[in-house]
Amino acid sequence: MNWEHIKTQLITFLQDEVAKSGLERVTVGISGGLDSAVVAILCKEAFGDNMAGVLMPSQFSSDSSLEDAFELCKKFGIEYEVIEVAPMVNAYLNKMDEDNMRIGNFSARMRMSVLYDVSARDKSLVVGTSNKSEILLGYGTIFGDIACAINPIGEMYKSDEFEFAKFLGVTQAILDKKPSADLWEGQSDEEELGYTYKEMDDVLKQLVDEGKSKDELLKKGVQEKLIDMLEYRIKANAFKGKLPQIAQIQWSE
Repeated sequence: MNWEHIKTQLITFLQDEVAKSGLERVTVGISGGLDSAVVAILCKEAFGDNMAGVLMPSQFSSDSSLEDAFELCKKFGIEYEVIEVAPMVNAYLNKMDEDNMRIGNFSARMRMSVLYDVSARDKSLVVGTSNKSEILLGYGTIFGDIACAINPIGEMYKSDEFEFAKFLGVTQAILDKKPSADLWEGQSDEEELGYTYKEMDDVLKQLVDEGKSKDELLKKGVQEKLIDMLEYRIKANAFKGKLPQIAQIQWSE
């Protein structure tokens, strides 16, 4: 894979899209995870000091996430600020009955509210950090981490992104950690989904990119349970990647 060529394309995309908006700055939420690290590095190279990172820990974030985000910003000279979302989450916490999923989604939406407010303050665009695997599987919070103005990695599968991250020089602590949205302590993407990203991406590429049918995949020895799970998630979560459906009115009888 020619990662230098891909990096050049993504930097050009970022610069062109921001220029079209008439703005000069971008804002990126940096979580201490792989996706935001890749996007932050690309934005730093594309915009230099016209890029700012925002670290938004909650009471449910792991300590290592914040430490890893600090280390990344230091290595690449990324300016950042820390804005705690815990007070916002706490204000509504007693309404959520200790439901981890609801708490995680609410936290993600609070973070995105902060990012958009910072972008309004700085007259900048919010850059998204969702990869293709997450988008296809709906593994993200609508109006939360999925929300953004532009997204440079939305066509990159998570398993491929690891190699790209190594090429970019992402810090080792981030490369070594298990993929996690960090929505609650100990949360793991792959444990929740039941498969590794490599296992899922290998099948997603055949289903989505190559247009192979379930029967074709079964003949190749792919596990039926995995195919069914992926097809269900793609269909059930497609709405997350679309604008709201608006009723069409026929004004004349």
